[in-house]
Parts: sequence; C-alpha cells; structure tokens
Amino acid sequence: MPTQWTRALARAFVLLAATRTLALAQNANGGHPSADGAAKSAASSHAIPVPAARAARRATAIVLDGKLDDDAWKNATPVTDFTQIDPDVGKPASQRTEMRFMFDDEALYIGAKMYDTEGRKGVITSLVRRDQQFNSDYIEIVIDGFHDHLGRAFFDLNPSGSKQDQLGVGTSCCDSGWDPIWDAATHIDDDGWTAEIRIPLSQLRFSTDSVQTWGLQLRRFIQRRNELDQWSYWAKNETGGPPRFGHLEGLEIKPGAQKKLELLPYVVGRTSHTAFDVGDPFNNGAVQSARAGLDLKYLLSTNLTLDATFNPDFGQVEVDPAVINLSAFETSFPEKRPFFIAGSGVFEFGGLNCYFCSNVSSLSAFYSRRIGRAPTGADLAYDRGVYADVPDAASIIGAAKITGRTSDGWTVGVLDAVTNRSTARIQLADGTRTTQEVEPLTNYFVGRLKKDFMNGNLVLGGIATSVTRQMDTTFAPRLNSHSEFIGGDWQYLWKNQTYAWRGNFGLSSVEGDARDIYARQLSSARYFQRPDRAKQANGFFTNSLDSTLTAMRGGAFYTRLAKESGDWLWETALNVRTPGFENNDMAFLTRSDYIWYNANLVRYFTTPTSVYRDFWVSVGGQGQNNFSRDLTDEQMQTYIQMTLPNFWQWNTMYIWHPALADDRLLRGGPVVQKPGTGFTAFNLNSDNRRALIWNANVDYAWNQKGGWGTDWSTSLNYRPTSQVSLTFGPSWSDSHALLQYVTAVVDPTDAAFYGSRYVLSAIKQKTLALDTRLSVTFTPTMTLELYAQPFIASGQYFDFKEFNAPRSGDYSIFGTQKGTIVAARDANGLVASYTIDPDGTGPAKSFTFGNPDFNYRSLRGNAVFRWEYRPGSTLYVAWTHSRSDTEPMGDFNFGRDFNGLTGTRPDNIFLVKASWWLAR
Repeated sequence: MPTQWTRALARAFVLLAATRTLALAQNANGGHPSADGAAKSAASSHAIPVPAARAARRATAIVLDGKLDDDAWKNATPVTDFTQIDPDVGKPASQRTEMRFMFDDEALYIGAKMYDTEGRKGVITSLVRRDQQFNSDYIEIVIDGFHDHLGRAFFDLNPSGSKQDQLGVGTSCCDSGWDPIWDAATHIDDDGWTAEIRIPLSQLRFSTDSVQTWGLQLRRFIQRRNELDQWSYWAKNETGGPPRFGHLEGLEIKPGAQKKLELLPYVVGRTSHTAFDVGDPFNNGAVQSARAGLDLKYLLSTNLTLDATFNPDFGQVEVDPAVINLSAFETSFPEKRPFFIAGSGVFEFGGLNCYFCSNVSSLSAFYSRRIGRAPTGADLAYDRGVYADVPDAASIIGAAKITGRTSDGWTVGVLDAVTNRSTARIQLADGTRTTQEVEPLTNYFVGRLKKDFMNGNLVLGGIATSVTRQMDTTFAPRLNSHSEFIGGDWQYLWKNQTYAWRGNFGLSSVEGDARDIYARQLSSARYFQRPDRAKQANGFFTNSLDSTLTAMRGGAFYTRLAKESGDWLWETALNVRTPGFENNDMAFLTRSDYIWYNANLVRYFTTPTSVYRDFWVSVGGQGQNNFSRDLTDEQMQTYIQMTLPNFWQWNTMYIWHPALADDRLLRGGPVVQKPGTGFTAFNLNSDNRRALIWNANVDYAWNQKGGWGTDWSTSLNYRPTSQVSLTFGPSWSDSHALLQYVTAVVDPTDAAFYGSRYVLSAIKQKTLALDTRLSVTFTPTMTLELYAQPFIASGQYFDFKEFNAPRSGDYSIFGTQKGTIVAARDANGLVASYTIDPDGTGPAKSFTFGNPDFNYRSLRGNAVFRWEYRPGSTLYVAWTHSRSDTEPMGDFNFGRDFNGLTGTRPDNIFLVKASWWLAR
C-alpha cells in the first residue's frame, strides 16, 4: 500500500478515535467535560432580557388529532405574547396565538391554537411535499437544545399538516437535508386552526442534565395579511438568532431518551432505455439492474452521531439543468444526494459575507460532488477502442461521517468516503475485448471542528481535507497522488452583535508526478505560463512556472469587518489567493492569484411609510490585483431594494468597470486591456399571498467597444388548488460579445506576443430555456412531481481578430484590418474551417482551425412519485428522460431547432426504490 494511502487512513483513524474518546468522556461526566456547571451557566446568560415558557410533564394520554381537547393540555401554561415583524413592525400580533409545551420520557409535545377573527375563512393553507415552500399560514418552533446560542432545529407546520424541518449550526443556516422523525396533526375550525406536535427526544440533541433549559423561538405566519409574528422579538435592523431566543424551562429528561441505532436498508430496481449504435456490443438499448444497500445512524453519545452508507444509491436524484459554458472554468452544480446534504452545515467553511460584491468567490474547502464524480479517464477508453462501456460515475463503496455538538460548545464533523476503481470495457477494431481503468481507487476525508466562547459571540474553527489515490502510471500525468488542505476560521461579535469581525484562512498542498503538477501550473486557475508574468521564486508557496516540481503549495485568506445592526450599516473586506493555491480535488476552485478588496455603506429604512414597508440602499466599490501588481478589477456599484405597501418587491443595481488589465482573456497569453463595461438589472416580485405569483427580471450589459448582452426571465407559480402547484419559468438571453477566446497558435514572427498568436472573435449568442415544474400533493406524505427543461442555444462566431500589442485595448480584425481569412465549406454548404494568413505577403505562416459555431438543443426532465408509507420509510417511483443534439451552425431558428430536438432519440431511465426505517 502506498505511503500516501497509509497516511490518509491513519489521519482518518486518529480523528475518528479522538472523536470517540471525546464522546466517551462526555458520557462519563454526564455530558459535560467538567463537573462545575460553568459551561451551562455561561450559556444561559443574555445581554438583552428574553421571555420564558415552561414545559409541564405529561400526566395523562394525548391523542394526536389536531384538537387540544385532551385533559393533559390543561396543565400546560400557554405562551401568548407575540409581536409583529411584518406588516406593522413592533406592534402586538393582530391575532391571538397560544402555544403550550409538555414532555414525557420519550418526547416533547407542542399544542398550538392559532385564533383567527375571520374563522376558517381566514385560514389559508396548501398541501405540499415535505420541505417545500408553503405559501400558506404556518407556525415555526425553533429549539436550541444545548442552549449554547448557536445550534438550532426548525420545525414548521401549516394547517394542512405539511411539514418543514432543518438544522442550523453556528452561523450556518440551514441544512434542509435533515429529516427527523416527528408527528403532527392539524385541524381547522370556526376559531382558526389548531396543531398538535410530537417530537421524539431521540431526534433532538441536548445535554444530559436532569433538569434543563433550552433556547426557544416561536413564530406564526398569517398568509392573508403577510404577517409574521415572533415570540422573542428583535427588530428588522437588529441582529437576532439564538442569542436572542427565549427559554423553555422545566424539562426533566431521564437518561436513555435517545435511540442508539437507526437503520435504513433499501432495494432498488432500474431499467435504462438509451440511444445506441447497432454494432455496440455493450448497449442494445435496454439494460436492467438491481441493487441493495444500507444507511446507518448510530448515536455515539447524547450529541454525537455516526452516519454511514454502504453501497449507496443516488439514482433518483433530480437532474442538473442544461448550461452553455464558453469560459475556461468549470460549472458548479448544487448537491442533491441525501447522504451528503444531511449534516452538510457542520462542514461549511469559508463563507463570503457581503452586502454587495460580484466576481469573487469564497474560500471553498469541501465540494461534495467531487465524491462519486464522472470518471476523469473516460477519454482513455474512447481513444483505445471502437466501442467503450464507461461508467457514469465512480462507485462509492462506502461513506461515513460523525457530526454533532458537544454540551460545552464543540461542533464536530468527520467524513470519510471511498470510491472504487472504475473500469471500462472496450472492444478494439479487430473485435477483441479489453478493459481500461478510467478512475483510480480514491479516499476522500474531511475533518471539521469549531468551538464557541463568550456565549457564542466568539467562534474559532478549523478544517482539514485529504484526497488520496491509488494509481498506476496511466493516471500519473493527469491526477495527483494526494492533496491536502488545512484551514481555520473565526467570528467575533460585540456590542449586542452590532459589530462583527469574520475571517478564514487556508493552506493547500498537492503532490504527484511532475507532469500533473506542471499541468496544474498551466491551468485556468493561475496561468503560470503567461509570458509577461512577473518573475517569482518558488519558496514555501509556489509562484513560478517549473516543469520539474512534484508539489505545489499555496495560501488563502479572507477577513471582513462590518456593522450588522442598526439603520446605518457598513463593511470592508479583503480576500486573497496566492498563485499556487490549489484545493480543487476536494473543493471548488476557479482561480487563484488575486488580492480582492471591497467597501460598502448601507442605509436600511425599516419603519413603514405610505411609499414602502422597508427600503435598502447601498453604495460601494471593489478592486482586485494579481500578484504581478496588475489592476484586474475595479468597480463602483449601487443597489436599491424596496418592499411596497401592497407587498410587491423590487430591486435594481448598477455596476461600472473602467477599462482594466485582463490576465485571463488570452488563457495563458500576456495581459491585454478589456474595455470599460456597465451593467444594470431590475427585478420585480409580486405579492406572494396570491394564487398566481410571478417574478420578472431583466438585465443589460454593455462595453465601450460596442459589445452588449441582455437577459430576460420570468417565473410564474400558479396554485389552482391547495394541492397543486405549477411553475413556469421561461428565460431568454441575447448577446453580442466582442472578445470571445477561440484559439492560440505558435508563430515565431509575432515577437510582441512572445511567439504566439491569440485569436479571438465576436460572437452572437442566443439561449432559450423553459423550466417547468408540476407538483401534486395527495397527502403530506404522498407526492408526484414533474420537471422538464427544453433548452436551445446557439453561438455564431465572426470578426476573428487579435490584439495589436500586449497591455493594449486595440485590436485588428482579420480580413478587413489585417491579413486574410478564408472559409472552407462542407458538402452541405456549412463552414467547416477557417484559414487565416495574419500578414498577407509577410513572413507569418497561415493557420487553420475548425468552425467554432454551435447549435445545442436539449430536453431534460423527470417524474418522481414519493410515498412515505410509514415514518422514515419511503417508496420512490421515478422516470428520467433526456435527449440532446448538437449541430455545427451558429444561427438560432426556433422551429428548426425544436423539430431537431424532438427528432433526437431519447434516453429513458425507470427506477423503483423502497427503504425501511428501523430504530431501537
């Protein structure tokens, strides 16, 4: 076993063992590392007085039917004092609300009565799938079980019994992949509506004290008035959250209330009907498969949980939307796999907070879609054989994570996953069969730790990641053998959370074959090969191009100082990536080599007037330099947002960039100057209380050379009944860009550009997309959802050109301003290639490149029937449909392109999956 593989496993073992030791130590001390109770008393203090509720022990039986007619509820004192956040800020709630709390040895019970002066007519409800938007009345219960002013669990319920739940950890909000097992019943009557909720203590995390006080926040939303009422009140222009929560007192919890083990075995059957070649021996158009696996949840202590998955299935996840990406950078898609979504908030690191910022990224440490990604060596298989059977994704053998919060303020997250070696079957030209490895055996590891002090006003944290591969010589030039990242972060709040200082930093290291490290130096993240780049030395950090290096290291830093509470707000921030920073094996990184900075001033009006309900205005600017001291970004911006008295909302922004140096435009070539650009956008949202809700957005960009682009989009959500929702989202973009990169060719005669020519082009690009969703909810646990996205895009390249000199904004068009250009056409009359002679009769040689015009059509969609036939146990029936086609023409013709799309042979996948939840 390679040394780096051993190191990775050793790191995982040490951290897992340390976490287990911490869990055992907590259990031995009754859930507290020290017995003096100091942690609990410190966590209970509040700088601003907060309200308190008291929970009563359940004395008699409760029938969970949505009616508070059981005798047991008479012993619970109701909470009734609620204050409006909207629409009448700071005034008492317009409708009376009563919430009662009880507990027994197994569960927490909430009984809520939401009175309405208009009776059942005033209650607006909808029936939606779990964790979907309500667009109705609802109540929300938020529990901070440790009362540490950081962790919180949200439980939302509407009058139809539809549920939402999510976790928040520290400043992270929120983890919607958390699906605890809890029961609720509702009832609508002439007084309004009623709810009864039972939350098993096994689904919550808290200390092991015999008598406990939890942090508690209660909210009620009244749809017809757009009224949000809150029990523990803070104003819109104040910083709230768990430090401002009220108290739930009187809880007496016996040991053993939390279940130790939960199992979720599954079985799945799948059939695929895909497009195929008649001679393809690996695909006859229909492939059937079946598999089984297991998800496990084990309570290591009262507050640390082990989640593991063996042979996981991710077959029913929602499809990614189609995109056209003409940049040098990768496209990021959100995670949709339940195992990685659940508890993801614990692993969050490097957040970028700003009132307004653009064209800048946060310090990412963990992008879970790296695990189980598409094989990176698929081209190796396709290049060897006539036919190849390449797996869609690297198979995850198993994954496990430990997450939780200790009673003295430690947030713990440890994740380890192993993806199997992926092999493709190949048929060679002579008909013989062979195989080709397309992805090596890989181990992924993440460890996250945070500790809060000063009642949550100071939080310090750290993170470490590792990717280790077991490779042969085939992958040595294209993948590193191992990579590591270590980072830290902090948050300090003071003066009742009015001011905040946040930041993070990180160090990265990748090691491997010199050919792989050299390729990373040449990548779009840094372009070390840029010929006019200031010379650097490779010390502790890697800054200079060197083909002999077998390791590359870099650093990152971010800090922000801000005023976050009050009518006047401000911020200033600094964001840095050294040139050699590289953590893309485990995170998502588009670029390094920059020093970015910004400042904004905000005025926030929260007192309603006859013109607005709230009003936000910000002005500011930002700039950016690379480590060669080139000014690569400078902008001034303003942003305005307003909520109108009728609850419509609008916002607009304006950004201006002067002409600046661009060290990325020539993709490894010298710096040139990009023209000054402007950007403006306007967005309008209708009143979300209506059956028809719509949004409209338009933006327009232009530059000083005559380039322009516009985007139009709208989204209409229609609810004809409380159980049906239809969303219709067309979008259209049309642009005329002037400086789209095409290619680079070697030309020793072009001394100004260091022996190369960099060809760019104008491009007319048009894109039409139509996102459509239909959701039908039969019961709170049974839904049918349909999604479809027709997508058509075209790009027509013309006016091929090159810059006249480095660091200049002037350029010349081939064929009109310099040299010649000749188009060669194929048998169908379409342009197949272009031949350019840069200087006519001069010494430069002519060169040829293919026509980059494109016309792309795609249709993606799926249908998912989901039935939670018993708590925690689910049946899925899913169908996924996709088809796409590409043509070498650059014009947009809706009729032709739509007909071409419908005439393309589709891929269809059908899947049935059943899981069973078992607990003890």
